Amino acid sequence: MLKTKTLVKICGITSIEQAIQVANLGADAIGIVSVEESPRFITHDKKREIFKTLKNLFPKIKRVSVVKNLPIDLMIKNLLEEPIETTIQLHGDEDLDYCRKLKNNVRDISLWKAFRIKNKSDIDNIKPYENFIDAILLDSWDQDKYGGSGKRIEQKILKNISFIKPWWLAGGVSKKWIVEIIKEIKPYGIDVSSSVECSPGIKNIDEVGLLINEIRKA
Repeated sequence: MLKTKTLVKICGITSIEQAIQVANLGADAIGIVSVEESPRFITHDKKREIFKTLKNLFPKIKRVSVVKNLPIDLMIKNLLEEPIETTIQLHGDEDLDYCRKLKNNVRDISLWKAFRIKNKSDIDNIKPYENFIDAILLDSWDQDKYGGSGKRIEQKILKNISFIKPWWLAGGVSKKWIVEIIKEIKPYGIDVSSSVECSPGIKNIDEVGLLINEIRKA
């Protein structure tokens, strides 16, 4: 079935209440950060509570666990037990062998890989990964952060890019940029975190609603 709209992921959710509010606004995916150094990190138990609630109330929403540089054997073990997420988003320096091994061992979980983009060659380096992941997430490059920096990827780098897998755009996405993103860059989905926050991990629900409305209108 052809996708007829640009999908929306709201990342860095830290409470059940906000997860439900964001789901009610029409988000297609909700992300929880399982990276301890992130200001949006929550514990495994809290993540399970939020994802169980979403599974029961909004079963169609993608439940995305964001992880970074975890040992591959631990990842496989955790995902072969009783995963509550529908999707794993690798947001670190996981290489091609890591993605291949994870995909070959865990087939019931969708695997996304985030790539921090600094220049055009970074886009070209993604191609070999496409056989071992289900979606690509392009995030802005930052020397100190692996995500949630609020910085944009230079738009000229995103011109005329093409992948065989769906790709999501992250990094500095705001209402002002939405029309341009959808009409000129044409991503499969848009991933938003810091631009709709009151503080790290606390979303401004009014801003989330306005952003989703802008995406739907565009």
